[in-house]
Amino acid sequence: SIKGWFSGHFHLGQDYQDSITFPTIDPSEGPYPNRGSCIFAQTSVMRAGTSRDGRQQSRLLRGTKDGFEICTIDHKKDGKVRLDATITYRSNTNQVGVYAHDDAAYDHDNYFKVYQPVFDDEGYVCTEDDEFECLLTPEAITRDTHKWWKLACGRVLGVANGMLLEYDRSTLAPLGLVMSADEIIGKHIAIVESGIEECAFSFDEDLLEDGEECGSPEDNREQAVLVYDDESVVVVQPNHDGSYWRKIVRNKIARMRERRREKAAIEFAQTMLPGKSENEAKETVVSHWGPYKTTSGVAKSTGINTSVKVFNS
Repeated sequence: SIKGWFSGHFHLGQDYQDSITFPTIDPSEGPYPNRGSCIFAQTSVMRAGTSRDGRQQSRLLRGTKDGFEICTIDHKKDGKVRLDATITYRSNTNQVGVYAHDDAAYDHDNYFKVYQPVFDDEGYVCTEDDEFECLLTPEAITRDTHKWWKLACGRVLGVANGMLLEYDRSTLAPLGLVMSADEIIGKHIAIVESGIEECAFSFDEDLLEDGEECGSPEDNREQAVLVYDDESVVVVQPNHDGSYWRKIVRNKIARMRERRREKAAIEFAQTMLPGKSENEAKETVVSHWGPYKTTSGVAKSTGINTSVKVFNS
C-alpha cells in the first residue's frame, strides 16, 4: 500500500508544521489523530527563482526498522538536514506519525491571521433558512468586523480583517478572497431574494417560456449578495461554478492545453502557408474563445476583432 505522497505544486517551504499531514479518523473509532495508512508531505523547491516564500528545500526519506523518517534538506544552509517527522508502522493499513518539532516558520504576531467561523458563534448571521432579506452588517464594516453567513445554496461567505471571504461549507476553512478591504470597508452587506417567482412550462413545445431560468420547486432559492453605501450598490456575482472567491490565475492545465494547440497551429502554418518561418508563422496564429462575444474577464486577448450583428425577431 502507499505509505506517503509528496507534492511540490505550491512552491512553499517545509518549515510549516502543517506541510506534513497525518491521516485522521473519527475520535470514536480509536486514538486521534495520527491514524491511517498514507502521509502527505508538501515539498519545497531548490531554486530561489521558483520559491514563493524564499525557502529552498528538498525532502529526504530515511528508512528505519519500524517505518521511515521525513527530513528536510535546506539548500540555503549548505544542505543541512533536519528531521521533521517519524512514521511508525503498526500494520499494513495503519501507521503513526509524530512531529519532530514545532512550526519552525511561525512568527506569532507577525503572521497573517484569518478569523475562522464556528457554527453558532456570535458572528453567525443570515442562515440559509432566512427569507426575503438579511442585513448582514447593520453597522458599517471595519477591520474588526467578524460576520459570516450561509446562503441558501450552501455557500459560506464572511467578513474578516476588513475583507469579504468565502469559506468551505463543511470545514469552514477560508477558500479565498471575494472583495478586498478597500472595496468594502465603510460599507454594508445585504442578502436579498433574486429568484424568478413563476416558471411557465409549455408541454406542447417541451420548452420553458418566460421563466426559462427557473428550476424545479425543490431547487435552492436564488439570492443576491449586495455591498452598498449611501451612494452605490454593488452586486457580488458568483463564478460559473457557483463559488464566489476570485480565481486570479487561470487554470494551469487549461493554459497548457491552449499552448499545445497554438504550437500545433504554428507548425500547421509553417507547412500550409507559403514561405513562413517559425517567427512569421507565430504572427499569423491567434486564439479565439467562445461562446462569448467579448473578452471581458478573459485573462488574455483573443487577438480577433469581430463585429457582432444583432437581429430582432
